[in-house]
Amino acid sequence: MSEDVSKIWISAGEASGDLHGALLAEALRARNPGLSLAGMGGPAMVGAKVDVRFSMRQLSLVGGTEILSSLPRILKLLRDTRKTFEEFQPQAVVVIDSPDFHFHVVRRARALGIPVYYYVSPQVWAWRSGRVNFLHKNVRKVLCILPFEQAFYRERGMEADYVGHPLLDQIPLADLDRLEPEPGRIGILPGSRRKEVEGLLPEFSGAARLLAENQPGLRFSLVRAPGIDPELLLRHWPQDLPVDLVEPEARYQAMRRSQFVLAASGTVSLETALVGTPTIIAYKLSPLSYFLARRLIKVKYIGLPNLILDRKVFPELIQEEARAAVMAAIGRMWLANDTSLPNIRADLARLRHLVGEPGAAGRAAGLILNDLAVLGAGRG
Repeated sequence: MSEDVSKIWISAGEASGDLHGALLAEALRARNPGLSLAGMGGPAMVGAKVDVRFSMRQLSLVGGTEILSSLPRILKLLRDTRKTFEEFQPQAVVVIDSPDFHFHVVRRARALGIPVYYYVSPQVWAWRSGRVNFLHKNVRKVLCILPFEQAFYRERGMEADYVGHPLLDQIPLADLDRLEPEPGRIGILPGSRRKEVEGLLPEFSGAARLLAENQPGLRFSLVRAPGIDPELLLRHWPQDLPVDLVEPEARYQAMRRSQFVLAASGTVSLETALVGTPTIIAYKLSPLSYFLARRLIKVKYIGLPNLILDRKVFPELIQEEARAAVMAAIGRMWLANDTSLPNIRADLARLRHLVGEPGAAGRAAGLILNDLAVLGAGRG
């Protein structure tokens, strides 16, 4: 029945969404080879032969003043998106994360009577939970990638399906499991945004120096995120402290080879958890952002592994706690205690089981096409 579906629009607003969109496009075409796919995205979706009508770079906004100056361009993008919906006439719109933009896209699709599927749920369980009402009214299905999200939506009367996490299709776990952590190797993952790097890497490098003074012979792997200039990383690393600079494509191997890592909060903490490497999570916000976050965010933990396991397996160092001395103290304890790191790795093996199996994009594609077939049968 899914062959009756001929056109789907996929919209991604940033790099990870572009990759998820590409995998979803391939999975949709595997089930329906004649499917015409168009949307907004980046190079990954182009590589998956999606007709990318709008570049996701148009949403690369940072900071309030830049958002204000870019508002006319964003409004034009939304007008053009609706016009393209009218011309392309997709039978479904799939939006991937990026809720601040995609909620506006959802409104325009629904105004035209197009069913919408939300792949990679917005984190309404963490803050602004009132947005569930918007999703309930306007989205046909939410396709969740974290195991606790499905229950959250269903408790609020909304249709949601758990498809598994796309990271399981991106991380070569079988190959990585054959690698053993190198004694004395510590990974440093300071983030994918310039402000993250500038705020955290001085503390990470300070912790590395303290650890090296306490235990000579330690080696450090500094992982460069895509889009981050190597010079920016080296500017915040002591010249007299040896470090291996790791390129983005080798990041998973660097994670696995480390006894533990220091990492900025974000998806990277789930990556290190799935790879099986203990992690100290750190994050810093501006005083105003932190003030607001404390009042808006309603979850116990900031780290996805801790949220999934419902306990603090990875230490979380936020604001004034995100200091070199605190990180070094935890690192020294982990290196000195024969049971600390193995116990954390045992928890991470359980987390991998909870997250599920590879094939998230395939399951998402199947749910979308099967639901569209039901809709088509109902109209028939």
